[in-house]
Amino acid sequence: MERLNILLVDDQPAKLLSYEVILKDLGENLIKAQSAREALEQLLRNEIAVILADVCMPEQDGFELVSMIREHPRYQNTAIIFVSAVMMTEPDRLRGYAAGAVDYVSVPIVPDVLRAKVRVFADLYRKTKELERLNSELELRVSQRTAELEASSEQLRRLNEELEHRIEQRTREREEALAQLFEAQKIDTIGQLTGGVAHDFNNLLMAILGSLSLLKKRLPEDDRSERLLGNAIQAAERGSALTQRLLAFARRQELKPTTVDFEQLFANIEDLLVKAVGQGIDIKLDVAPDLPSMLVDANQLELALLNLFVNARDAMDGAGSIILQVDAADHPGSLSDGRYVCIRVTDNGPGMDGPTLARATEPFFTTKGPGKGTGLGLSMVQGLAAQSGGALELASRPGAGTSVSVWLPVAGTSSDLVAGGRVDDASDVPTVTGELTVLVVDDDPLVSMGTVAMLEDLGHIAVEVTSASQALQLLGEEKRFDIVITDHSMPGMTGAELSRIILDSYSSLPIILASGYAELPDDQGLNELIRLTKPFSQDQLKEALQQAKTPQVSTVQSNRH
Repeated sequence: MERLNILLVDDQPAKLLSYEVILKDLGENLIKAQSAREALEQLLRNEIAVILADVCMPEQDGFELVSMIREHPRYQNTAIIFVSAVMMTEPDRLRGYAAGAVDYVSVPIVPDVLRAKVRVFADLYRKTKELERLNSELELRVSQRTAELEASSEQLRRLNEELEHRIEQRTREREEALAQLFEAQKIDTIGQLTGGVAHDFNNLLMAILGSLSLLKKRLPEDDRSERLLGNAIQAAERGSALTQRLLAFARRQELKPTTVDFEQLFANIEDLLVKAVGQGIDIKLDVAPDLPSMLVDANQLELALLNLFVNARDAMDGAGSIILQVDAADHPGSLSDGRYVCIRVTDNGPGMDGPTLARATEPFFTTKGPGKGTGLGLSMVQGLAAQSGGALELASRPGAGTSVSVWLPVAGTSSDLVAGGRVDDASDVPTVTGELTVLVVDDDPLVSMGTVAMLEDLGHIAVEVTSASQALQLLGEEKRFDIVITDHSMPGMTGAELSRIILDSYSSLPIILASGYAELPDDQGLNELIRLTKPFSQDQLKEALQQAKTPQVSTVQSNRH
């Protein structure tokens, strides 16, 4: 029996987990969403049988969500169950039923009752689908019988054949689109997890692997102890490899570019965009005549437009206007020669200042409140543009709104994608001998302790601080250091920001930038820094020290700070 999709909507992860535990025995696919926006995205990507929604949510409550769902033709008859602990009066229930809910479950939830209610509506969905299938088969048989009775009409037979061909083609296109949406869903889910997983989990692995490797060097020879210790190290290394695969998957989505007519694409998602931004937003469309087709992944472009429109809506607090301009234009200076289509989304919100604008496309950077944004929207759009052979440009000033321009190549033209990077060959770096004084900056004491222990084991002196401000204070007190090793993700001031200050004030002081994230900042002069991806081994740390000090080998003492 085919498993059905059940959508669980609640802004509290703990409640979503409790629903999942209660309903897992039903044997169905449980899809979770923490906001009305995520729920609408899941509805577009999946065929949902039953929806379990919390009434009270911060951005849009359950009543608004259900009203939007019911406006979609595909979900006008989908079973929606409200869960609520407070809005359980008769007027509240009547409001819920009027919005489109079919049942209520009160909190505290009785697991057996919730399972029974969801099972009833899931069975009803299956029976409804079976009835539709039987009706479809019956209609097909009637059509075939009619065709047989009217075989003498050649024109009618041709029309029927053409119709059947179109149905098959649309079915095939729909299956391909669903496959692309499913892939996009996986990427989006992993992308939201990578920030926490990359930093926190890799920090834990860093402390584990560093301590185990040093412990292995100090234990007396004992076969049983060495096997147990080797097993622990191998398990930790497998955890590190798993994290790296997750991070790599989140960044390397497979695009399927096709020839896309923008006007047709926009017509397909216009209703969705209007509902997503709300009634308080006025959308103005300005598409140039005879617009050439673009070469881009249509599904990813739809998601990009949705992200840009929702960002504009949030910037204007749900009231204002969005101007969508689309025109063929010459390429900007950052792109190679060729013809491009420029899609520009402009809002009349408060705009952004310089520092905010500079970080707007950084992954996980957001100015929205907790639970209202992942900080991946603009970075996803930028990644789509770059991977498609185009570019993204931002323009904004405080009080003057924001304009996002996405350049995409015209179908039939080619754009060379250039990817560059610096690769250091550690085998050609001579070994640096002598004692070094290293400043270690990391807000996690477990990681800091492990790094210090590895440095001391290598014969160096390590001074550890827990913040960038403490590091700058030590440097300002004329403390002498040969190298600075700093974590990237720290509260207050990041390692990248600390590195920029050190480069400006102590230009000859080498810096090693370490992070649990897969990708580190690569702008404003940081692309030449030595980088370590956590968890790193003692050998990798040793190589990084050698690379950092090689240009200054002959003048180690004179360049100290």
